Amino acid sequence: MTTLYEPTLFTRHNRPLHTLWLESQAWFCARELGRLMGRFVDERCIGRLDPDQWRTLKLLRYGREVEALMVSESGAYTLLAHHYVPENRSLRHWLTHEVVAVLRDGQGAAGDDGPRLGQMRWGGERVVSLLYWQSEPWVRLRDMPVVVDEVGPELRETRWRGWVGRVLRF
Repeated sequence: MTTLYEPTLFTRHNRPLHTLWLESQAWFCARELGRLMGRFVDERCIGRLDPDQWRTLKLLRYGREVEALMVSESGAYTLLAHHYVPENRSLRHWLTHEVVAVLRDGQGAAGDDGPRLGQMRWGGERVVSLLYWQSEPWVRLRDMPVVVDEVGPELRETRWRGWVGRVLRF
């Protein structure tokens, strides 16, 4: 009997990335990771990886059971190194500091009051990284233009820096 896994979905530049936290490490859908890298990940690419860096798993994606080729976190970094493109630095940074961090923090103890990363998703495509600390969500200052832009028309008329300045004065 094969296990059916339910992945966590991340979105970057309107492209999905299905991920799993399995055996204390992050796993990424190889096809979607390749799409984010701008390359087609095929058997030849996977052949460069060690056997413990890839596997085929059954995932529940969009309500259907699908067999997907998955690469581990170290396999993803190996693919990024083998297919070097300067623009993929931001992809590596996103994988390391947002995707893996959110997956890792999602495995923490239930009553843990320490800081952990999360995501706020609204309006379909809008995603903002959050820091949950002492049961409060915190938005990074650099993400404020995204948050303020979605709040309402009265805030769109003012510049976000002015709005943040007024909030910080209180």
